[in-house]
Amino acid sequence: MPSAHDGILNASPWVRRFAPLIPKGGVVLDLACGSGRHSELLAELGYSVIAVDQDVTAVESLNHSLITPKCLNLEQEDWPLLGEEFSAIVVTNYLYRPHLDELPGILQTDGVLIYETFSKGNGEFGKPSSPNFLLNPGELLNFASRHSLLVVAYEDIYVDQPKPAMVQRLCAVKGALKQRIPLQFQG
Repeated sequence: MPSAHDGILNASPWVRRFAPLIPKGGVVLDLACGSGRHSELLAELGYSVIAVDQDVTAVESLNHSLITPKCLNLEQEDWPLLGEEFSAIVVTNYLYRPHLDELPGILQTDGVLIYETFSKGNGEFGKPSSPNFLLNPGELLNFASRHSLLVVAYEDIYVDQPKPAMVQRLCAVKGALKQRIPLQFQG
């Protein structure tokens, strides 16, 4: 039987690496949270988390006081999080382009966006393979530029863990966060 900390152990190294940049005291959105592995990690780091997905059963079973599951259809015509505001947004293994440009609007000034999902070429390794679910080369960089987000780190690479895949990863900040970025993150 999986333990409560399996989610933390299975959290993306990319999310673990950049979670310390998230402003303390705010609320973090775990968008398309799935099993809640990142919600659990963020809550253990002391962040209040809104864990959003169309099925939040797995997240509800975590029973963590800092995690609030919210069942939403993220792919309906109207953006369901309009008017919300978060100190950080974490998105992994999820892409729905019709609402992608809504993310900066719900990110507070000095808020952090941590995004990691599959990119073009992933079909060689399995699913997803549809272009609808794969980022194009440089797509996250273009997204950050279009919304004047400060890019802290970006990768468009092949990974072999947790399974072989092509991924793009971005950590970006809304506003000039240089004074809060620890030296190990500065170029």
